Amino acid sequence: MIYRIFAILTVAAVIIGSLMLARQTAAPPTATARRAGSQEGYSARDAELIQTGPDGLPLYTIDAATVRQLPATGRVRLSEVRMSVHNGADRWTATAERGEILRGSKRIELHGHVRVSASIHGSHSPIRIATDSLSFNSRVDIVSTAEPVTLTWSGQRVTARGLVANLKAHRLRLVSLVHAIISPPR
Repeated sequence: MIYRIFAILTVAAVIIGSLMLARQTAAPPTATARRAGSQEGYSARDAELIQTGPDGLPLYTIDAATVRQLPATGRVRLSEVRMSVHNGADRWTATAERGEILRGSKRIELHGHVRVSASIHGSHSPIRIATDSLSFNSRVDIVSTAEPVTLTWSGQRVTARGLVANLKAHRLRLVSLVHAIISPPR
């Protein structure tokens, strides 16, 4: 008799345990798990992004060690960035430690040890720009920064705070605190 009561209690415990376990498994995911899942986007290593124009030719190319989409902020983060802008016969190349592409704005931000080399059609030497932060608006082909800038061209060096370069119009404007000592070529 004790054996039958023990067997009934054991079977009842197994059924109750199974029901409790099934209820826990069927419970909806927690809010944090749902939030984390919705924040995920694509990511890639050693990626190349190419933006083409209506004619199918490249407007700009971005090579990055890593690319990571952040859907909640509308940004794509880049590391170890190398960007080339194709503007007719002119070519601008920029490198930076990191960058961001902003969704819908056609703006690419470069940060950290930004270096630009521009080969302008008709010029014998490239323009070199060094700064900590640079923005490229691909809609209007304007490169700009409000940070301190060092510009080197034909052996001459100019420093300033802020720069706006219109790639289509071939115009570069230094914004403020411009300092230069221009020496004649030797």
